[in-house]
Amino acid sequence: MTSPSSSLPPAPPRTSTLAVVSLVCGLLGWSLLPLVGSIAAVVTGHMARAEVRRTPGLDGDGLAVAGLVLGYLAVALAVLAGLSFVLVFAGLIALTAVAA
Repeated sequence: MTSPSSSLPPAPPRTSTLAVVSLVCGLLGWSLLPLVGSIAAVVTGHMARAEVRRTPGLDGDGLAVAGLVLGYLAVALAVLAGLSFVLVFAGLIALTAVAA
């Protein structure tokens, strides 16, 4: 006769909550909360990857990486948009100064 504990299937691996939060914030950074969501995705993504490496039996590294990629891309796009905005208006100011 087998013991009851040997007939149970193994427990499924747990997923890091921080990894899920990172992915959700990364998606929010592209839709509802552009800059705040992206920064939160980057911060929680790094925290989740450290947690997954530190804790055996904890999954979610792929989710954390996806959140990091979405967050970093949105932050880089925001920086490029801000830089182009400044350069365009600096050029307009320079043109009006030359024309006057």
